[in-house]
Amino acid sequence: MLNSLGNTPGWRNYKARFVTDQGRVVDTGNGRISHSEGQGYGMLLAVAAGDRDAFQRIWNWTRANLMVRDDALLAWRWEPDKRPAVADMNDATDGDILVAWALAEAAEGWSDEGYRLASRRIAVDIARRTVLFRNEGLPLLLPAMNGFSAEERSDGPVINLSYWVFPAFPRLAGVAPEFEWSRLSAVGQELTLRARFGSAQLPTEWISMRGGQPQPATGFAPHFSYNAVRLPLYLAMAGITERTYYEPLLKLWAEPDPAGLPIIDTASDAVAGRMAEPGYAAIPALAVCAVSGTPLPAGLSDPVPNENYYPATLHLLALTATNMRYRSCLGR
Repeated sequence: MLNSLGNTPGWRNYKARFVTDQGRVVDTGNGRISHSEGQGYGMLLAVAAGDRDAFQRIWNWTRANLMVRDDALLAWRWEPDKRPAVADMNDATDGDILVAWALAEAAEGWSDEGYRLASRRIAVDIARRTVLFRNEGLPLLLPAMNGFSAEERSDGPVINLSYWVFPAFPRLAGVAPEFEWSRLSAVGQELTLRARFGSAQLPTEWISMRGGQPQPATGFAPHFSYNAVRLPLYLAMAGITERTYYEPLLKLWAEPDPAGLPIIDTASDAVAGRMAEPGYAAIPALAVCAVSGTPLPAGLSDPVPNENYYPATLHLLALTATNMRYRSCLGR
């Protein structure tokens, strides 16, 4: 991954807008909070940009402010206007995975054993504390250590497929080979085919796995939305190009809408909202590229300078994936 994005204007603008001098990645669309997901994304993009100084600053802030639990996992949310800034000590497993993955990439890219050891510590606790490796024959990834298990919810275990960060699993296997990461990845890929709801056959954000058959989880809107839009990104980043994994999304996005990507209520098949900022459009473009080799639209090569943290992040990650695996889609 090192230098796969490069020190581009897109990265420099991202760093200037979202990464403080101390290394805090700011979620501008969510009250300027920071979270483990954002720190992990920032670290990954810093590796992709070849920016070791930014990587180290983000990692230093993450370690000092989010690694405050009794284990190696990260507290998921840091609020600048609250004291204590970390009020909820629960983790978010995708944030843990992203940080561990970024450290593994940095360890290889910059030949740093300290990064590798830090990655291993986090990976081991992800496996021990958030993965149900022997759950009715299927290993499942819980979204957090607390709140989603069968013991805690009547429809549990509850999962979120966008927390399966597919390109990370080979890296985690490299630092913590005693765990079955490839099997966990294979189950996640299988569930992307099975967890399809409504006439559009789309995954919801939160999915009940009680009894082994995926269903929309109770207490959550049955929407395909801001979480699940990351599924095709992670599939493509992992080099998974079989059309069957993307088919419902390719149909959903077949006719681009200037209003933005639709949020779908799978219970009614209604459009429940729009992901309006332009960075989200990089995800459908990457999906079509991965499946069909279709070049990215010219306008997507340069992220819009004024969009919020989350669509800007997904946009840069999509460009990173294209540079790493699908260079023919760049049209140059």
